[in-house]
Amino acid sequence: MTRARLRIVVAASGACFLALALTIALAGTPPGDAAVRDALLALAAPPVVAAMRVVNHAGSWGLLLPAVVLLVLAYRPARARWWAWLGLMVVAPLAEGALKVAVGRPRPEALSMGFPSGHATAAAAFFGAVIYLAGALPPAPRRLVRAGAALVIVLVAVARVMLRAHWPSDALAGVCLGLALASAAALLDQGGPPRRR
Repeated sequence: MTRARLRIVVAASGACFLALALTIALAGTPPGDAAVRDALLALAAPPVVAAMRVVNHAGSWGLLLPAVVLLVLAYRPARARWWAWLGLMVVAPLAEGALKVAVGRPRPEALSMGFPSGHATAAAAFFGAVIYLAGALPPAPRRLVRAGAALVIVLVAVARVMLRAHWPSDALAGVCLGLALASAAALLDQGGPPRRR
């Protein structure tokens, strides 16, 4: 992925997050938020909820922090700038936690802060990095890895809503924040001296 494309992803994801945060700060619940939540909850039959509980783990910092260490150890393109990927997985939860306090929006069924979703942020940060790092793979595996990573990001965001933990806009904001941070880490990855082949 080129630096120009990465800059576009950072800008677009950041703008999406900022627009959602301003909408919530100025208007409360964004238009359509309750309707989308109700539609997803209507699909939440017991087997679906059970599946969403499993999917939910793909956005857990406790799982993704060791996963990034494993990625760095096992995958040479990630090892070259290991500090960018480990830094991403440290900065992302710090940013998400600070923004939760700054925005101060409660969850739909709890008083704790919910904007942005931490699980969605974590999934988008880690799997966004995987999407970028997959660029070193041959075409067929690259497409497969990228499609799988994108699917996990979407499923984690949907799981957070279906498990009644977040509003849809909380989950979308988490995805935007995570992708912006992953793209910024990818820019750092491209900004150093050339890698040895």
